Amino acid sequence: MKEKVKIGILGGAGLAAGELVRLLLQHPNTHIQFIQSSSQAGKKVSYCHPDLEGECNLVFTDTWQPDVDVLFICKGHGQSRKFLEENHVPKNIKVIDLSQDFRLRTSRTIQGREFVYGLPELNRELIKEADSIANPGCFATAIELALIPLATTVVNDIHIHSITGSTGAGQGLSVTSLFSWRDNNISTYKVFEHQHLDEITETLQRLNPGFDSRLYMVPVRGNYARGIFTTLYTSTSLSGEEIRNHYRSYYGDSHFVRINGDQVYLKKVVNTNNAFISIRKNADNVFIECVIDNLLKGAAGQAVQNMNIMLRFEESTGLRLKPSAY
Repeated sequence: MKEKVKIGILGGAGLAAGELVRLLLQHPNTHIQFIQSSSQAGKKVSYCHPDLEGECNLVFTDTWQPDVDVLFICKGHGQSRKFLEENHVPKNIKVIDLSQDFRLRTSRTIQGREFVYGLPELNRELIKEADSIANPGCFATAIELALIPLATTVVNDIHIHSITGSTGAGQGLSVTSLFSWRDNNISTYKVFEHQHLDEITETLQRLNPGFDSRLYMVPVRGNYARGIFTTLYTSTSLSGEEIRNHYRSYYGDSHFVRINGDQVYLKKVVNTNNAFISIRKNADNVFIECVIDNLLKGAAGQAVQNMNIMLRFEESTGLRLKPSAY
């Protein structure tokens, strides 16, 4: 039997890290060597992630170990770069970072590593050859999947409305992440200036160097736990059927993106690495919906998908998950 790939996880106490552990425990080709957490060192992993009770007997460590094949970094924004600046990570270790530290062109190089932007539906061939991956943001994943097949044809401004569940805010306590605030409530934040807009714009400009349309993004805090529901519209001369055929062709080889003829909803994707996209045309306007699970396709699931591509595993290995549909 082939020896399993040895995995290390930094910043293992967060929500995305917990989902990553859950996925890797069930992955047939991986063995978790260590899970590091500065704040929870010495405690059982299932203390922070109670859904893993009986599934994971590992204890958080406060140090990292270089005897791994793949290192997932789940630390807060700014902490990944600091870690790589302060620690020598041998080049034979593949690094997959879930923060925003290496997503933009101006920040992708460090300690001889060149990070590849890890949206598989865009960069699959580059990911195959990479030793370092910058996992996209959750909002960025949903919006880019909804837009990249149209990137070379859209010349008008794009209006985006994107709702995220409370898990998108992480485990840190704040008023707007408390149940008593979120329940029966909704609010906007970072209107027109969300940090994910920079990576979305870079992606669209890479596909279409002349792209200079404005992205008007309205992020919304939803009154539910997980999932991103993105709607966007712009104008185009293409017919609805032409657009749908274009999307079906672009995503024809995708393991996880589905072009849905009906209206999409979150329960189709929660607990999966899937993205469902719906396209409708009204006069000159095209209306696109995209739904993903922010903790899976928007974070941990996409990270495992990137690992599978890098290591030449079948892309959906460990990610064949049924949605929580009811």
